[in-house]
Amino acid sequence: MANEQFDVTIIGSGPGGYVAAIRAGQLGLKAAIVEKDNRLGGTCTLRGCIPTKQMLMSAHVYEQMQHAADFGVQASGIQLAFADVQKRKDKVVLKNSKGIEYLMKKNKVTVFKGTGKLMLPGKVEVTDAEGKKQTLQTKNIIIATGSVVRPIPGFETDGNHVVNSDHILELQQVPKSLIVMGAGAVGVEFASVYSRFGAETTIVELLPRLVPLEDEEVSKELERSFRKRGIKSQVDTKLEKLEKTESGVRVIGKTSKGEAVSLEAEMLLVAVGRMPYTEGLGLEGTKIKVEKGFIQVDEFQQTAEKGVYAIGDVVPTPLLAHLASKEGIVAVEHLAGKKDVRPINLRLVPNCTYCDPEIGSVGLTEAKAKEQGYDVKVGKFPFSASGKARIIGEEEGFVKIVSEKKYDEILGVHIIGPHATELIAEACVSMQLESTADELGRTMHAHPTISEAVMEAAEDVHDLAVHI
Repeated sequence: MANEQFDVTIIGSGPGGYVAAIRAGQLGLKAAIVEKDNRLGGTCTLRGCIPTKQMLMSAHVYEQMQHAADFGVQASGIQLAFADVQKRKDKVVLKNSKGIEYLMKKNKVTVFKGTGKLMLPGKVEVTDAEGKKQTLQTKNIIIATGSVVRPIPGFETDGNHVVNSDHILELQQVPKSLIVMGAGAVGVEFASVYSRFGAETTIVELLPRLVPLEDEEVSKELERSFRKRGIKSQVDTKLEKLEKTESGVRVIGKTSKGEAVSLEAEMLLVAVGRMPYTEGLGLEGTKIKVEKGFIQVDEFQQTAEKGVYAIGDVVPTPLLAHLASKEGIVAVEHLAGKKDVRPINLRLVPNCTYCDPEIGSVGLTEAKAKEQGYDVKVGKFPFSASGKARIIGEEEGFVKIVSEKKYDEILGVHIIGPHATELIAEACVSMQLESTADELGRTMHAHPTISEAVMEAAEDVHDLAVHI
């Protein structure tokens, strides 16, 4: 096997790596994938997107069951079986990982278990768990090694009372109280999960608002919704010190105004981001440029080293699974010599947060659009005016469309509310096709559906929304 020549060798089997391998197989290329974990799928499948969303689903069902009487369904003795929540999560993760194994076989991708190291030109050294090495001959290499939890000095995790996003997926029981450090996607999602499971939850954020990358109105709505659910928000606050107590932890910090903050809980979740994983890759001595830990690439994901590409969380684009997958496709199609390879338009990358209520967004926020000099016109439609939202009992939130006056181009769409992470796909298609707000508003939507809110928000850009 070591003497075999591959067209492309991919280091890492996450949503970037395995999708790249499949596209290589589809194009008739001889592909290999190197994975250090004993299962395929990377962080997203094993410790990120998939297990997290399964726990969110369990939390959602648990909460819905407690409100069954609102729908005329009498249910009693509703209890959380947390061990069974974990079993279902593990079952779903395993099934997804097995599915990726099947796809590798279907597309004739050779899988090597071990860590990969660049041995340029044209070689990758693979070291297995027992230290045995073999060298792969390859025409091209794709680095898809992903990211790891970013450690925060002074807030080192121990897997007990101080945990990170990996640890919190494996808890044996729900903590009585939880402080979440960081109000990005990871923080607000786990706050949603564990507050619904019964933990008294407080989120602490350094910046002035929750989900600070989202549109400001979305942040305000999420804070209002969280408050209604009993989730406390301590924003504009820097935590400076962590202390262990008899019952858990105490965190001490200050607001931007200098006010002292002290919070206690059974557990602290440190959820302040991830960093690229390039350890042991052998980048030293190559032409590959690394800045702030990220591998620099061109619009086709190619590094400064000919025939070496990088995708996903190791490059300086948003750390999102779906973006990694598309980057993998661009890289493979480029190295395969396809002539119609289109670089990714980063303005059209959707951002989804699966907290309750859900958030989905794409394009420019209202503030960013104004910053960039657009003459902005906004349309908005609340789910409280949606018949279907009323039917399902989820009336919080809104759809907001940011457009520009001159050409009526849609610049951004921001949704918080029921099924926001599904609804945002319509906005992505509209923006990909350079739709105007008028065209989207004139597109017939079925009634009664949640998606009608998108149509009405588009109509509201021109003050023509019917139901508000």
